[in-house]
Amino acid sequence: MPSPSSREVIVEADGGSRGNPGPAGYGAVVLDPVTGETLAEAAEYIGVATNNVAEYKGLVAGLTAARELFPDATVHVRMDSKLVVEQMSGRWKIKHPDMKPLAAEAGRVFPVGRVRYEWIPRELNKHADRLANEAMDAGKRGRQWEPSGSTAALDTAAARSAASLPPSGPPGDAAAGAARARAALVGTSGTSSVGTPETSEQPDDGLFAPDEAVAAQARASLASAARTEATTQAEKAPQGWTGPDMGAPATFVLLRHGETALTPEKRFSGSGGTDPELSAAGLRQAEAVAEALAARGTIQEIVSSPLTRCRQTAAAVAARLGLDVHIERGLRETDFGAWEGMTFGEVRERYGDDLDAWLASPKAAPTGGGESFAAVARRVAATRDRLTAAHAGRTVLLVTHVTPIKTLVRLALGAPPESLFRMELSAASISAVAYYADGNASVRLLNDTSHLR
Repeated sequence: MPSPSSREVIVEADGGSRGNPGPAGYGAVVLDPVTGETLAEAAEYIGVATNNVAEYKGLVAGLTAARELFPDATVHVRMDSKLVVEQMSGRWKIKHPDMKPLAAEAGRVFPVGRVRYEWIPRELNKHADRLANEAMDAGKRGRQWEPSGSTAALDTAAARSAASLPPSGPPGDAAAGAARARAALVGTSGTSSVGTPETSEQPDDGLFAPDEAVAAQARASLASAARTEATTQAEKAPQGWTGPDMGAPATFVLLRHGETALTPEKRFSGSGGTDPELSAAGLRQAEAVAEALAARGTIQEIVSSPLTRCRQTAAAVAARLGLDVHIERGLRETDFGAWEGMTFGEVRERYGDDLDAWLASPKAAPTGGGESFAAVARRVAATRDRLTAAHAGRTVLLVTHVTPIKTLVRLALGAPPESLFRMELSAASISAVAYYADGNASVRLLNDTSHLR
């Protein structure tokens, strides 16, 4: 065993409230990072409290248990509460008066620099989740949680063992082992309210927190599949969502830039023209969307097209969120060649045949050496793949243009190229797509302009 001074441990913590606020409890476990062995458990019923208070108390208890074992250890904290992880990592402000003293207490357990935080999906935090539920169950009986009565370690060990069994689904069905693991946990955990975010601290509209919304839907479908499999022991996997657990997706919040002088006149404005700045109306739109995104509080990175109108829009959001803007050339608008600055009618009058060809085929380019939609799709797809690999599990704002956004949506839906002409995309509108590790995607939102009203 390594000496205490070089020891690293994992702390997993959770908390929940049946009512939010309501009867609440927390759970925490200290694990060996190499063997996965449980080194210590802690749980407590804390009376009436909110989810987030319970989560913070679970964090304090887990850190305290780790310090009692190895005072000089470094600690890797893993929690499914994005709020706690982001606040303790210093990326989100702590506004709620109940959270500030708890966060300060957690920060004092180990010296700064000896603790790092990681968000994990809820299904990977089952041990702490189970402990929190045991504590709440004990509180319901008028008692406190006792280590001798806990089955959390056995339950999670059974789930890991079940996950290692050979799959019984159809060829290529990687979900079978995960389904057995879920079945083991569903059978022991019961209903849990652990981890529901407190909307006053971190709003969650289900659009920009896919790890809580999309993953919840996937978990529900997967749990249903697990129950069917456990009941029938059928060789064929059930219908519905049967893919493997891919963890939290990379979520791209797609923001079209604000208006320029060319926007209300509906003129072609791509990457081969004059690179116009935002108009006065566009600057107001950028401030409005910045305020809306700051209120949601879920953006972790900002990536922008290199064109001026996008950089100005991105800068307005970045100023509100305290983030840097990273430039990505792959997000630039189509080069519309000789059509730059013209209206559709003007192009029809001057280059009618070329326009007809462009409307008929994604391989046709605008007059004068512009980019075809097929070329743009290849560029955007390569950019998407590069960004999803770099930002797995994170929510990233992409500030870009009409064609790249429509292309990302089209590719996510598997829609044909002509669908580009069937989408409305307003200036300063928000769309969102979630990308999973297996290459699948989920369109979450399209052309939201509610923040501009």
